[in-house]
Amino acid sequence: MSRITLVIAHPDRAFRHRLASEIAPSSFVEVMAETTDLMTTYTVVEEREPMAVLIAERLALMPEFEVMRALFSALDVRWLVIKTRSETEAAREASPWNRKSDLFAIDPDTPAQILVDMLRSVTRTARRNAQTIRSQPVAPRSPAGAPRSDRFILLGASTGGVDALLTVLSHFPSDCPPTFIVQHTGGGFGDSLTRLLDRQCAATVRAARDGDTVRPGEVVIAAGSRAHLMLGGGHPMRIVLRSGEPVSGHMPSVDVLFSSAVPGAGRAVAALLTGMGRDGAQGLKELRDAGATTFAQDEATSIVYGMPRAAVQLGAAQSCLPLAEIGPAVLRACEAPKSSPSARIIAK
Repeated sequence: MSRITLVIAHPDRAFRHRLASEIAPSSFVEVMAETTDLMTTYTVVEEREPMAVLIAERLALMPEFEVMRALFSALDVRWLVIKTRSETEAAREASPWNRKSDLFAIDPDTPAQILVDMLRSVTRTARRNAQTIRSQPVAPRSPAGAPRSDRFILLGASTGGVDALLTVLSHFPSDCPPTFIVQHTGGGFGDSLTRLLDRQCAATVRAARDGDTVRPGEVVIAAGSRAHLMLGGGHPMRIVLRSGEPVSGHMPSVDVLFSSAVPGAGRAVAALLTGMGRDGAQGLKELRDAGATTFAQDEATSIVYGMPRAAVQLGAAQSCLPLAEIGPAVLRACEAPKSSPSARIIAK
């Protein structure tokens, strides 16, 4: 049986070395690398593909970890979060690790043997075939000769959004309607997120670039950039990236994307996914009022039910659905008759 390859990611050098030395005698685990920060950890995981990662809670609580978590999942990597010693009972109850079944929290003083046993219980010791990295089947291409909808899709997400987007986009065929996404994430991870989504989806996923046009079968995403993504009109539609101040606390902002599509709302199908705060709620309300088809993710399947809750409270969402149902519902809505005459989309 092959050994479990492990990366220890912790800023405290003494703690890392102690943990590595305690694990070293085990015949089941091999510590392949020690890292001190999130970016180095990301690089090591992407290049060396360990089977498990022990990561300090202070690193796992950084916004950029959301992208890393999705990458780990796609590569069939398991990870354990080393909690801080100062955690209060209230903090323990509110800890995000209590809500995410794919993260495993451990105390910093966990004995090495117990830690090894835990790694053996949660970690696969053999890689899955690359063809089965994700269990969800690739969505098929639409039948030849099927009428093509002139609809377009808008998606907005924040905390928990990477996995949510993977789930939604897994239903999209390779000739899906033009799709525009804003995902809140830390700077420097936008390109990695784009590559991750593109690897896992039948459609082509690429970063939003100013002036580009977007055709069926293409998904564009703004994440970690210093410009707002907007729709600029035309057939095929043109992208506008506009610098400025954060809107609803974010750059890029979901509200800005949604609002820019209001002139063409009769052709728009929009969904607001899991996330903290209110970004996207007002824009979704504007879209619904203008004739768009609108959805929000439900509380039970949201990692953070902030943005969807705000949309529901505003009456912005026509339907509030579990995550697994949003992709199919969005695609069905794209085949429905337009709710109002289509209009040219003009960037504001």
